[in-house]
Amino acid sequence: MNSHNITLISFGYFESNFLKKIADNIHHELSVTANIKEGHLDLSDYYNPARLQYDANKLLQHVDTYFASDNIKTIGLFNVDLFIPIFTYIFGQAYLNKRTGIASIYRLSNERYGIESDEELLLERFSKEIIHEIGHTLGLVHCHIPDCVMRSGTYVEDIDQKNSSLCHLCKDKL
Repeated sequence: MNSHNITLISFGYFESNFLKKIADNIHHELSVTANIKEGHLDLSDYYNPARLQYDANKLLQHVDTYFASDNIKTIGLFNVDLFIPIFTYIFGQAYLNKRTGIASIYRLSNERYGIESDEELLLERFSKEIIHEIGHTLGLVHCHIPDCVMRSGTYVEDIDQKNSSLCHLCKDKL
């Protein structure tokens, strides 16, 4: 893989140790440095009261315009329920082969589904989602290999079934 750096920008509260573990997971899987920063924006501008969710397209555009820079892949991290018009909800999205993506932890916790909390599983899920979005910024599309991190994930169970790494086909594309 080339020498892209990754910047993770947290919008909202995330424990610093949690973010450091995500940065370490990114480094382990993609062999790139992931830097952590804080970002601030008024999320109410992106809230859709009819859906009771936040517009991912508008958030992605805002992060790209005001927080991203060339030669660095930037991923905005959120803890809000994201949507795009054609889906009920999404875990994240990114501009394909561009510099910016976003990911939300909102629907990744066990508690959301009435199951006992599991911080390690939450870390694993969020790391996979972030690595998936980074993959899109690097030009990778969804993969058909069942355990590849680039496989599309509609449900949290889909994220659980895949690995946190790229399959050999996706690695070859990079």
